[in-house]
Amino acid sequence: MKHLIIEDLSWRYATKKYNPELKISDENIEIIKESLRLVPTSYGLFPLKYIFIESKEIREKLRSNAWGQSQITDASHLLVICSFIQLDHSYIDEHIALTAKIRNIDPSSIQGYGNFVKTKIDEMSAEKHSDWNAKQPYIALGQLMHTCASLRIDATPMEGFEPAAFDEILGLTKDNLKSVLVCAMGYRSEEDNNQHLAKVRKNIEDIFEIK
Repeated sequence: MKHLIIEDLSWRYATKKYNPELKISDENIEIIKESLRLVPTSYGLFPLKYIFIESKEIREKLRSNAWGQSQITDASHLLVICSFIQLDHSYIDEHIALTAKIRNIDPSSIQGYGNFVKTKIDEMSAEKHSDWNAKQPYIALGQLMHTCASLRIDATPMEGFEPAAFDEILGLTKDNLKSVLVCAMGYRSEEDNNQHLAKVRKNIEDIFEIK
């Protein structure tokens, strides 16, 4: 099948070794940021925070809590995707106010929707609420991966790290945040042999079903 989307997704792979000398341009970083800003989330609440780690010292500390994976320190950019632990009523009110401002409508006209969202969140246990928020970064990651591929920027999604350690190093808990995913971004090293391996995926007929 020939299509730009398919070409993008066929080009990318889980880069294991980055060229630390190659850096992503500021222009492309701005494109990535705007793509992440446009990520869809449940109820449009956007319980996400993106943290770019530029400090070499911090990246070294994170690497020691990510099984020593070289992507943490060698990639051009390192992004930690976080979710809010809990959303309180004031957070919902702020979302309603922002919606009204952007759409130039009276906040009272959508307050019923805000109350509905508050009710749905209040019905969740604290654990379920936190887990629900933590699912949203995966939506962001999917969009990030394709954005990077379309720009021919390598990106490696990572769950192989110690979240509690990352949270402590980055001081997240005090801000009602927790680390969920990490994504290294940059340009592959010529020494990374994984780029030459065939992509392993199941056949179409094995993964789709019609009922």
